[in-house]
Order: sequence, then structure tokens, then C-alpha cells
Amino acid sequence: MKRFHVHLHVDDLAKSIAFYSNLFAAPPLRVEADYAKWMLDDPRVNFAISTVGQGRGIDHLGIQAEDEAELAELKARGQAADRTLLDEGETVCCYARSEKHWVTDPQGIAWEHFQTLDGAVPVYGQPKSVAKAESACCTPGAARGIPVNVSARGTGACC
Repeated sequence: MKRFHVHLHVDDLAKSIAFYSNLFAAPPLRVEADYAKWMLDDPRVNFAISTVGQGRGIDHLGIQAEDEAELAELKARGQAADRTLLDEGETVCCYARSEKHWVTDPQGIAWEHFQTLDGAVPVYGQPKSVAKAESACCTPGAARGIPVNVSARGTGACC
């Protein structure tokens, strides 16, 4: 079963962790110096916050797939939406390995479709080569109102 994903940029991680822990009546599943993540079951949401990147508010939205078949279905939906699809393949982001792709809605909001793979990693993310993604891990420039097919170098963001 798929899980909705929301990633927010915050200014104060500690205050935000306290707020969302009370709001969700649960502590985060993972906490790092610049990141926290809740895996909620009711509603099924992967909710992440980080201080990485610029600004505050929504960084990107997404849908987390449980298996390859669900991810392939999400990719087909993204392609059917008649928007440019950025396929990152296997990558490291948000202290995890994942297989992912991105599509940007008509308003410029980035949507991430991903499957988390086995094995946590000790780093927030890995920059992608300019030739592959033209942006840093995770969010393509589209999350900042730049269409996916336009270069967004130097954003430094990660999911």
C-alpha cells in the first residue's frame, strides 16, 4: 500500500520536532542533526522535516511505493500526465537508499515517487552529477518553481 509523503523545510528543527511530535502524538522514527521523519499509519504518511535547503514550507510532495510494481505504476501515471519526468534511478537521499523519479505539476510543485531500498546510510544525500539531474539530491529545481527540464544547479536541497 502506498504512503503519502510530505517534506517541509523548517528554521528550527528542535521546535518543529516538539510541535509535530505533539501534533502526531508520536516521536519521529528517525532524527539527525538536520532532519527528522515520522512514518505515520493513520493516516499513512511519510512526513519529513529538515533544515537543509533554503526557505521554509513545502519542499516537495510525493508517494512512497512499497515495491517495484507500485513504483512502476506511479511512473506510468507520471508519464501519462504529459509532463517531463526526471528518472533518478537508485540514489541516496534523506539518510536512505531509494529508487525514484520526479514529475512537476502545472504549478511547479515537485512530486517524488520513490521506493525505499534496504540499508540506511549515514549521510543526508549525495549530489547528482550535472549530466544526470542538473541538481543536488533530492528535489529537482521544480520544487522552487523551475521546470524540471531547466537547470537548477546549486540548490543544495535534499529530501
